[in-house]
Amino acid sequence: MSYLQELEELLTKSVIPDLDERLDEIFEEIADNKEASEDAKDEIEELREFKADLQDVLDDIQSGDIEEDECKELIDDIKEAQKGDEEDFGFVEED
Repeated sequence: MSYLQELEELLTKSVIPDLDERLDEIFEEIADNKEASEDAKDEIEELREFKADLQDVLDDIQSGDIEEDECKELIDDIKEAQKGDEEDFGFVEED
């Protein structure tokens, strides 16, 4: 399996579903409390932005606009973050 395929599978079968699950948890908490805390609003925004970034990566995979070495780097970052349970998966926030 190429790094391109591995990255696509990792994103579609693990990372994005995990993000969706966390978003669902937050929305359930909001529904239970009948209001959203500022922290919850911030987390929702961050998760949505991160998911959009991941979708951009998937789009790059589909269009062939990403190199194998870049895929490997992203895979390594994601796997390292999953070990440490980091929320940003090694991505650096752009200004």
